[in-house]
Amino acid sequence: MSNSTETTTRTLMIERVFSHPPEKLWRALTESPLMAQWLLKNDFEPVAGKKFQFRSEPMAQWDGLIDCEVMVVDPLKRLSYSWNALGLESVVLFTLTPAEGGTHLRMEHSGFRADQQQAYGGAKYGWQRFFDGLERLLDGGAA
Repeated sequence: MSNSTETTTRTLMIERVFSHPPEKLWRALTESPLMAQWLLKNDFEPVAGKKFQFRSEPMAQWDGLIDCEVMVVDPLKRLSYSWNALGLESVVLFTLTPAEGGTHLRMEHSGFRADQQQAYGGAKYGWQRFFDGLERLLDGGAA
């Protein structure tokens, strides 16, 4: 029996078309105060190589900190950063493409190991909520 399953990872992908131009979506993805409104409190700056943290409410056995590093900043097109917390070492990639009447946003969160089913399920639930919050923020005109 091979141990290939130990190195196989899963990727969570969420796609949504927002009825807003890429510039507005990009601001919501890259400006720290706006990110805090739909994602998590942070000290993010859109600079490749910049380390930052997302801060969530602390819970049992977790201080609420997510250690990240900006990997790719391709304005209005792609944004990627590492996402490391609770033993999960993963990567988040946002891709923006023009769509009929707005912008298509694809989010890929990759790096979930087979033994991280709970983390994968939590991320799936969390990112759906985050995307709903992003939609509310954009529709509210704040971005």
